[in-house]
Amino acid sequence: MLLAIDAGNTNVVFALVRDGEIAARWRIATDPRRTGDEYAVWLHNLITLEGFDAKEVDTVIIATVVPRALHNLEVLASKYFDAETLIAGQPPVEWNIRLDVPEPHTVGADRVVNAIAAHSLHPEDLIVIDFGTATTFDVIDYDGSYKGGIIAPGINLSLDALVSAAAKLPRIAIEAPTDTKSVIGVTTEDQMHIGVFWGYVAMIEGLVARMKAEIGRPAKVVSTGGLAELFDENTDIFDVIEPDLTIQGLAMLYQRSR
Repeated sequence: MLLAIDAGNTNVVFALVRDGEIAARWRIATDPRRTGDEYAVWLHNLITLEGFDAKEVDTVIIATVVPRALHNLEVLASKYFDAETLIAGQPPVEWNIRLDVPEPHTVGADRVVNAIAAHSLHPEDLIVIDFGTATTFDVIDYDGSYKGGIIAPGINLSLDALVSAAAKLPRIAIEAPTDTKSVIGVTTEDQMHIGVFWGYVAMIEGLVARMKAEIGRPAKVVSTGGLAELFDENTDIFDVIEPDLTIQGLAMLYQRSR
């Protein structure tokens, strides 16, 4: 059984993958100071609660955009799973896709993994939107080449910046406004919901329209990340949602490395 780990800026996602299928998944807040021992206590309990045996894990594959977290995750894999450890993008787990940008080494591992998975599932021109700490838009050519994209502040970052910079504004939840037909708020909370939520929807729709015009060919929009389904309920910009795209990509990389 494969343990796939996606270490992002906000959360680390752990998933058990058997025969290419995701059997279970868990997430924990990213903290580069968290030791391999701490990960092990937390993760082994969850694996047992789900009815799995940690001894079945023979390989661990890791993709991370937080370099400081990598060592402790490698300790987790070697010390507590006694498993072969693979790092996405490092031999023998090469990307094997063309990163058609001037500085390919700067492309985040999660974005490359998403590109690999998205193209495998949908082999055509793609725009992949990932709602994470940042919201990223990536363009994948019909031949699987990564062509570039956009990095925008995540909606939670945008809200945090607004609340921290304006003393009298309250903290609100990330959700669609109660009255989804009106964009004129009558209370402070209503106005913040409208500004944050519908402003973000407008940004997504506007950027995707500009990207499609630049691509010049029909492009399927693939969405992933925790907020993808919330936005999907209020826009028709997404063609398909792949909630586990990064984990699927890691599983594909593992299979190719075999």
